Amino acid sequence: MAAHLLPDDIAALAGRVIAENAAAGRVVTLAESCTGGLVAAALTEIAGSSAVLDRSFVTYSNEAKMELLGVAADIIETFGAVSVACAWAMAKGALERSKADVAVAISGIAGPGGGTAQKPVGTVVFARVTREGEAEPEGELRFFPGGEGPDGRAAIRRQATLCALELLLP
Repeated sequence: MAAHLLPDDIAALAGRVIAENAAAGRVVTLAESCTGGLVAAALTEIAGSSAVLDRSFVTYSNEAKMELLGVAADIIETFGAVSVACAWAMAKGALERSKADVAVAISGIAGPGGGTAQKPVGTVVFARVTREGEAEPEGELRFFPGGEGPDGRAAIRRQATLCALELLLP
């Protein structure tokens, strides 16, 4: 395998995402928050990614989520940026603002600060919306442990990147 900027397991999964979506004729887009563009970076490490990745939105702040993706302020105020409702709105906004067939959104608390009793560090939400086919959007709240240690932030972002790549598989 060629040298990659990111870890081999992420690069291998990104390679599968590119190959399988290209074979299916599917184009993808991303709306990333806590991963800060890592998912898009993983995809663009792969030759041929331009046939599959349309665009990626890194919307780290709440303002960016609202301005770039059209997430309603009341969703963020009511449920928070780390909620399935927000992730679904992010994915929907990314899909509407792209030429993609599927959008995946990621928002979470990578730490070491920012967690609460209800949403501790390691809480990450994902959503997938497709242009055709599935009637209902998919959303999932996951908890990735290990956010306490010195490498906790990186570990959470790594696990979130892998999970998002899996959601991009056809």
